[in-house]
Amino acid sequence: MVNTCLENKLLGGNEDKFTPFLLFSCLVASSGGLLFGYDLGISGGVTSTESFLKQFFPGVYTAMKQDANISNYCKFDSQLLTLFTSSLYFAGLFASLFSSQVTNRLGCRFSMRTGGAFFFAGATIGAAAINVQMLILSRLLLGFGVGFTNQSVPLYLSEMAPTRFRGAIFNVFEMCINGGILLANLINYGTQKIEAGWGWRLSLGLAAIPATVLTAGAFFISDTPTGIFRLGGDLHEASRVLQKIRGTTDITKELDDLVAAAARASSAAATQHPLRRIVRRNYRPQLVMALILPIFQQLTGINLVTYYAPTMFRSVGLEESASLLSAFITRLTAVACNLVAMAFVDRFGRRTFFFFGGIQMFVSQLVVGVIMAAKLGDHGVMSREYAKLMLLFLSLYVAGFGWSWGPLPWLVSEMFPLEIRSVGQSIVVMAGFFFNALIAQSLMLMLCHMKWGIFFFFAGWVLLMTVFVFLFLPETTGMPLERMGRVWRDHWYWKKFMEFVEDKEQAEVKATVGTSVQRH
Repeated sequence: MVNTCLENKLLGGNEDKFTPFLLFSCLVASSGGLLFGYDLGISGGVTSTESFLKQFFPGVYTAMKQDANISNYCKFDSQLLTLFTSSLYFAGLFASLFSSQVTNRLGCRFSMRTGGAFFFAGATIGAAAINVQMLILSRLLLGFGVGFTNQSVPLYLSEMAPTRFRGAIFNVFEMCINGGILLANLINYGTQKIEAGWGWRLSLGLAAIPATVLTAGAFFISDTPTGIFRLGGDLHEASRVLQKIRGTTDITKELDDLVAAAARASSAAATQHPLRRIVRRNYRPQLVMALILPIFQQLTGINLVTYYAPTMFRSVGLEESASLLSAFITRLTAVACNLVAMAFVDRFGRRTFFFFGGIQMFVSQLVVGVIMAAKLGDHGVMSREYAKLMLLFLSLYVAGFGWSWGPLPWLVSEMFPLEIRSVGQSIVVMAGFFFNALIAQSLMLMLCHMKWGIFFFFAGWVLLMTVFVFLFLPETTGMPLERMGRVWRDHWYWKKFMEFVEDKEQAEVKATVGTSVQRH
């Protein structure tokens, strides 16, 4: 890694400089994560609020308050209630099917504005809902918004970020997701105290504020230099933007690399559609990671805490207010760990955080499962001491996720060469949404039937994915996007899938760079 970084310094000039315009652009784009996180957090709190349940899901409310014969693990087992949560991800899956085409033709900024507009509409309808149908419509619109933003924002960040700070910038996106969840937990905690019972409307409607920030902010940022080439822009415009985000006129080497990559992508697009190209043998490593990493992210079990932490804490005997406060504490832990990852992921590498975070999550889930098996029966409540102990280990679990499987799978977009980058990110989003929706829809059913065993189930998956990372995920820290193919050619397993065309590519780069220099 040290040799790679030294090489980048010698070849890349001043591309590692962090400028105010770059910071502003990345913060605006990362606000898409704030939207996503707010919606993740708000749904869990709202579905544990008595006034909301009484109006829209009276059967669940009755089971929670009056039916003493229902198991603690089954009080919130309602497919209609979980559809309120999961409908967003089914809609996001549908939107991601065509969002890459929109981004390719109209740019990341357009996709961000489109996602923000969908979010605004969904928040407005949710706040005004008078029946379950309006609630589901609201969630569908929010899902369309997530589908566009989750495809375009990681793509935008990967192309804007200097090599040295790419991991940290992606952690800003994950921190915004956790910040959104944290904000939602705070708002749920406050609106739950509104005695008139309309606090849930305020919780749902306030999503319109970050939606406005993203939609308006996208008008004040520029497309990435790579995006300019993708949209058919000229060399002069790309050079101007690159100088602005790097804060220097010494961008010749980086610009030449971008020109060469854009030329290869244009040539590839002219001969074969990116969706057909990505299934070719030499792109097999990227395709596997695009599918496996987002699926593994969902199989960590984090959604059990993200969506249903307040519901789960109520199941173990905490009151409405205490359960919302407990959910807030776990999410505050995640935000703190995002800050740790942001500071050190580009120093110690992605794999290191995957390993230690995975081990921490595995142990924490085992302990929580043991506590629930020993101290929570089908009826009655858990003692406050054991409830606090469970909260402690759930916080440790969320901490492990916060510096490993939370932010790092989003970095998969840095692995894609330009010719498949947009469609590759769409596959990441689709795979994530598909499993997100399945797990969100089935979690309460799984909790009802598996009871405390659900934590052992997810712990087993965490162990498996940690082994997968050790064996098959190469280290990408310090590698420029345009040279990322090297990590696959050097990997003990993936190198057999790669076409060894490096000499040919270098010849193409030299030819393209020569043309670029003449234009200068």
